[in-house]
Amino acid sequence: MAAVRHEPVDRVPVDLGGTRQSGISVFAYARLKAHLGLENGRAPRVYDVYQMLAEIEPAIAERFGADCVGLNRRAVAFGIPNDGWKPWTLHDGVEVEVPRGFDPAIDANGDWVIRRGDELIAQMPREGWYFDRLEKYPGALHPELDGWKAPRLEAADLDFLEAEARRLWETTDRAIIAPLGPPYELFYGLGTGGFEDWMVTFASEPDYVRRLYDELVTAWLENLEALHGAVGNRIQILQVNDDFGTQRAPFLSVRSFRELVMPAYQRGLDWIHQHTEWKVFLHSDGALGPLLPSLIEMGVDILNPVQTTAAGMDPRWLKREYGDRLAFWGGSCDCQGTLTKGRPEEVAAEVRAHLDALQPGSGHVFASVHNIQANVPAANIVTLFDTARDYRLPKGGS
Repeated sequence: MAAVRHEPVDRVPVDLGGTRQSGISVFAYARLKAHLGLENGRAPRVYDVYQMLAEIEPAIAERFGADCVGLNRRAVAFGIPNDGWKPWTLHDGVEVEVPRGFDPAIDANGDWVIRRGDELIAQMPREGWYFDRLEKYPGALHPELDGWKAPRLEAADLDFLEAEARRLWETTDRAIIAPLGPPYELFYGLGTGGFEDWMVTFASEPDYVRRLYDELVTAWLENLEALHGAVGNRIQILQVNDDFGTQRAPFLSVRSFRELVMPAYQRGLDWIHQHTEWKVFLHSDGALGPLLPSLIEMGVDILNPVQTTAAGMDPRWLKREYGDRLAFWGGSCDCQGTLTKGRPEEVAAEVRAHLDALQPGSGHVFASVHNIQANVPAANIVTLFDTARDYRLPKGGS
């Protein structure tokens, strides 16, 4: 939290698994445990069956110096509660545990498929590493807004979050991160499974978009108030997710962002800053340079994942231009190139270069650039975090 507040730190703070965007594929996690000799007899647990993310066990968190932990919902993916864990075998033969409600069918191609009633909502290709989400959300479905209501947190969810926040508060000294944005990501997430249809609506029906946003943010404010009542300041960071960037440029113009998206998000972020001590963490991939002044004005405190290979996202420029107003969370190593395909010494060199750029003056938390994917070698994962652990801050801290 000192790093987030831009205060001096005595070492590089680290996030491994504190969010669903800074975790690790269970395929890579199983190999990592074997590489470290930390196979303890318990199969890895898949707590996010959409992205097939592994639950980080205490021994792994300690080994890599993880400083954060996530307060996840009772049902992380596809509405499947994370309880009643059962054994499951992945296509590569690795034994894992999954929630009891996870029971995909196998189609004629050998793909895993998940249905909600008659609707196909997710599909993992045969020998794939995670599911493609196929369900359409309100932006693509274009609901009639008179009488339409966005989802609110249910009592069972709040009871779970209250108990889990209390458990984490009492049993860990790590920063606690809770994800709770609007019921659907206001830009990218509204069209999941039908993004092209949503983009047409976004570009051609601004009045409809504003009405839809109004209902979604009204629901979000109710959910935020309910969450704060349940967990108070036992969490330190509130996470919001939305993808505004491709790898070459933002998805939308600065004008469109400021006229449509920004006012809606700002209602929620203003409430957070006025009523809580939470810091606001935005996860948004890609080339965000033109949007950064607006994101700061909107109330974002922390930017993740800092995709340094996207256009205009050079870490030295980011730190120079915005390092006094944004904390950067991530930016460790090229997740699409060096981390997956490079040698350990190449990973170490890139990590040190990015730490040299982002760490001075504090305001930086080290994390993978999005989740560590299934095909990342275990030796590169070890090098990624060990290089951060061994990085020497200037005398007197950063």
